[in-house]
Amino acid sequence: MRRACIDIGSNTTRLLVAETDGCGLVALHEERVFTRIGAALADDGTIPESKRLEVIEVVSAQLQTARSLGVGEVRGVATAAIRGAVDGAGFVREVSARTGLELAVLSDEEEARLAFRGAAGTLAGTAPEPLGVLDVGGGSSEVVVGSAPNRVDWWRSLPIGSGSIAHAHLHSDPPTEAELHDARAAVAGVVDALKPPPVAGAVAVGGSATSLGRIAGLTLDGSSLPRSLALLTAEPAAAAAARHGIDAQRARLLPAGILILQALAERLGATVTVGRGGIREGVLLEAAAA
Repeated sequence: MRRACIDIGSNTTRLLVAETDGCGLVALHEERVFTRIGAALADDGTIPESKRLEVIEVVSAQLQTARSLGVGEVRGVATAAIRGAVDGAGFVREVSARTGLELAVLSDEEEARLAFRGAAGTLAGTAPEPLGVLDVGGGSSEVVVGSAPNRVDWWRSLPIGSGSIAHAHLHSDPPTEAELHDARAAVAGVVDALKPPPVAGAVAVGGSATSLGRIAGLTLDGSSLPRSLALLTAEPAAAAAARHGIDAQRARLLPAGILILQALAERLGATVTVGRGGIREGVLLEAAAA
């Protein structure tokens, strides 16, 4: 069956169209728009009207694309930014009224579970066991340990993401050494208390990991992560984006994402590879198995 998932995240609003058969998933079409809801939240925690309308327009266009591709079922999810917004419930109702898409606002536990299912369910070959999954999002990061395809044994959701760390600390383009030092300290303040169980291997998913894979390759380790951070912070984001073939807005966020990934990889103590699936894939695999 052809299904689609629209995921409203803190940094991006994404569409995935895929064929699912209850056992696997074949991606047919993907779209990503940087809507940056997390950075746009007002001081009182509400979503500004202009941002609401912008995201609704993106969702409407992605729905039309899904329908034009013959999708029979579209599932909508929202993550940390909508979960934390004071008027998140009102935004969900507005999306439904204007587009017809019913949005499920994922809890941090659901976000972790679906990220694990999407990562484990799209791995090539046999998954290591126990398997660790790192999902660095825009407003939160999930760390999950379990067994493929969908057994979660341990998880934590951390209140840091590439968008929130960049917004709070990396103001210059490129970031200064002092800004990077402050961002690294903020990440360490959250990650250092983490005590995950041992894993045999780990995968990283999400926009930061995918973009980083184009620069560092599919293996993220103690040499590739610092090297990628140095490359990205040696010149303005627009130049780095053009040089490495990534989106300019992602280039602005990626140094923060690297700092989070590096800290989490060190806590896991395992080799981390870039995964092919995350929350959207997890949503569709779960829908197919229902």
